[in-house]
Amino acid sequence: MYSKNHDPGAGDGPPPSRFKASGLRSRHLAAHVVVAVWVVLALLAASTQQTLPVARWLAIHLFLLGAATTAIVVWSEHFAVAMLHAPLPDRRWSNARLAGLNTGVAGVLTGVWADLPVLTGAGCVLLVTAVGAHLGVLVRMGRGALGGRLAPIADYYRAAAAALIIGAVLGWLLATGKAGPGHYTGLKLAHVHVTLLGWIGLPVLGTLFMLWPTVLGVRMAENTTRLARRVLALTGGGLLTAVAGLTAGWRPAAVLGIAGYTVGVAVAAQLFARTVRRRPAISAAAAWMLAAAAGWLVVGVVVDLVVLAARPLGEIQDDIGSLVPVLLVGLVAQVLIGALTYLLPIVLASGPKERAALRAVLERGWAPRLVVLNLGIVLLALPLPGPLGTVGMLLAGAAGAAFLALALRVLVRSARGLLQDADKAGVARRPAVWGTAVGAVVTVLAVLVANSGGDTSGGTSAAGTAGAGAGTTRTVAVTLADMRIRPARVEVAAGTDLRLKVTNTDAQRHDLKVEDGPSTPMLAKGHTRVLDLGQVTEDREAWCTLPGHKAAGMTMDIVVKDDTATVSSGHEGHPSAAADSGGLDLSADFSSGWQPRTADLTPAPGGTVHKVELHAAHTTVEVAPGVKQQMWTFGGTAPGPTLHGKVGDVFEVTLVNDDPSMGHGIDFHAGSLAPDRPMRTIQPGERLVYRFRAEKAGAWLYHCSTAPMLQHMGNGMYGAVIIDPPGLKKVDHEYVLVSSELYLGTPGSTAQVTKMRQNTPDAWAFDGIANQYTQRPLNVKAGERARFWVIAAGPSDGIAFHLVGTVFDTVYKEGAYLLKPDQAGGSQVLDLATAQGGFVETTFPGAGHYAFVDHDMRHAEAGAHGMVEVSE
Repeated sequence: MYSKNHDPGAGDGPPPSRFKASGLRSRHLAAHVVVAVWVVLALLAASTQQTLPVARWLAIHLFLLGAATTAIVVWSEHFAVAMLHAPLPDRRWSNARLAGLNTGVAGVLTGVWADLPVLTGAGCVLLVTAVGAHLGVLVRMGRGALGGRLAPIADYYRAAAAALIIGAVLGWLLATGKAGPGHYTGLKLAHVHVTLLGWIGLPVLGTLFMLWPTVLGVRMAENTTRLARRVLALTGGGLLTAVAGLTAGWRPAAVLGIAGYTVGVAVAAQLFARTVRRRPAISAAAAWMLAAAAGWLVVGVVVDLVVLAARPLGEIQDDIGSLVPVLLVGLVAQVLIGALTYLLPIVLASGPKERAALRAVLERGWAPRLVVLNLGIVLLALPLPGPLGTVGMLLAGAAGAAFLALALRVLVRSARGLLQDADKAGVARRPAVWGTAVGAVVTVLAVLVANSGGDTSGGTSAAGTAGAGAGTTRTVAVTLADMRIRPARVEVAAGTDLRLKVTNTDAQRHDLKVEDGPSTPMLAKGHTRVLDLGQVTEDREAWCTLPGHKAAGMTMDIVVKDDTATVSSGHEGHPSAAADSGGLDLSADFSSGWQPRTADLTPAPGGTVHKVELHAAHTTVEVAPGVKQQMWTFGGTAPGPTLHGKVGDVFEVTLVNDDPSMGHGIDFHAGSLAPDRPMRTIQPGERLVYRFRAEKAGAWLYHCSTAPMLQHMGNGMYGAVIIDPPGLKKVDHEYVLVSSELYLGTPGSTAQVTKMRQNTPDAWAFDGIANQYTQRPLNVKAGERARFWVIAAGPSDGIAFHLVGTVFDTVYKEGAYLLKPDQAGGSQVLDLATAQGGFVETTFPGAGHYAFVDHDMRHAEAGAHGMVEVSE
């Protein structure tokens, strides 16, 4: 460890003289030039947030992945050598690792910016390789080294390097869309935590155990080593638990992990507070900056813990995202400024006088800069109106730029001295790191210039000759939510003046960038912006620019049609291109005249014998908004008619095969009988009488019994039989919801059968039509009691039926009550395997919109979603 009294020139401190003798002064100088350039680029990107859609992501990663990572690699190796009393690593390999690291960072940034997944992947591989090599060096240093009182602090650097490797892999999954929309939220939260609290937080905490008393000029507390080990166990173990929990989507584990991390930070903060003595610090500027940074770390992890504990993971990503800039500036930038204020003069100066002169430069105006910086952070942290947030960003940026100017002045001054020394010594100038730095910076600058040259303002249009739609203005409402842009396809006549009214209805921020055209800024939930594309004369694509969102499916096609008669929204009575590709636009309108299937359960008819005639036939049905599909049906609907009766009733069903091309049969799960004759396949034109007695209560499935049943059921040949349990009480509303998968395409075709066998449906549905009850909600009044009969028709997937905003007080599943209203417990989900059935009951507490879903979110987001609209 160094102190201000160590003077290499006087020979009173072995470590400094060793570093100088080995040429590390020039390496530190070159490395910190790289750090400074990354910071400059980050400030440039931050200043263009309103015009460059990906600028916010770029600014954060230029600073964290470029500047902070370079600084951490350099200083963690530097401190590990000092604390472990280890031999210096080979300088050539150190430079190679640093060059690889920065080249990898440049590759990642360029790949994401230019939407080149291969380059992003290559950059990640290089970055992980460089950091892995750095981790290997840190591990080797501990073997055979003399060690010392602060040797355990090297474990913080090792843990941090491992965290960055995990963060880089998660970042690659997100940036390239490999995570997929279903896992995006959890992986993004895990990525943010492991990089911010792991790669940045752990080395900061570890270094402060040594740096904090050194800056204050006091002796280290006796129990520092023991506490350092304890803090690493709490923070490292907690972070690992939290990242695993977030990745798996298990919030309790995430909360537990962040709680452990918070306790570890609190233990460290208590030690740092007890270290303060009433005597002037060696560097008051550095001490105040480090103290403020530690304070923001405490604030950040406490807020993070509260947010994680209070809200579901799917709703907090924007809150956590808002916390990132605060930790970025409050913790990372401030600790970087504080540490460099103290450390740069030590590693760059050739003697005490120069060290004092350099420190005087870096401390110039530190008190006003400290106040301005932290005032800016406060404005960023509080939920204030937009202009005040902008003021906060400007204040923080001004304070950072002021220090950057001082640091550059110090670097230039030191470089001049180094060059003079080299000239005197006749040493050849071989700035390997400088070359790498320049290459990386030039690459990033080239990308910045290339991509900022386009016109990103609103109201621009593609050049070309106006066509059939010239003079026509069309405004299309576009929504951003659930990793989708709706509508996914807009068709216009050539020459149409097109405007997109873009509204973000999602919990997290999104934007919309039109190919060779305007883009919105990042839109928070509920915010709207109109994009004027001018006259559109050629096909264009639009997408959300957040890394990974485009790859995950947040895209929209703007298609120019020459024939105005064919221009449509892409969902008017025929399968669209999106539908063909499996990308249904569930927010589109159903066709004119379409009516939802009623979910009401009609009362059981009187008498004990119920005669029904079912006709097997092919029927074209609108199975999703604007998407019509030929279905194989019983009674002309998919699912077929619901049969309702009581225990002991007899059902006499006459099946008539009106299908001219194939045979069909039927299988009622509600009856017990020998299947040989009643479940036989009948040929076209034949009739069959199927008679069974319902001896047991329950919600039963019926379906076609002809092979291959996967195709017959997958194309719609199923239905429900409801047999009331004895003594079933009357309720205000009684519904039947049959869940099923939806496979588009020609029935029986190879493509459709392949999807069935691979269980990759195009959508999931209640009562045969995706999203029908979202657009046509069920209506009840507050205080009314409703019963939901649910049957999982499959043919392959079950269901986890959930009603948002309510608790079930009655659960009846597979012929038995699991819960009754007089019991203390409640239920949130009715889980049914394929072909199982049951019902749940609840009372709606007040007016509002209560969504019901299959809580397998893949199913819910792809059509297994509906709404109960409750009025007063």
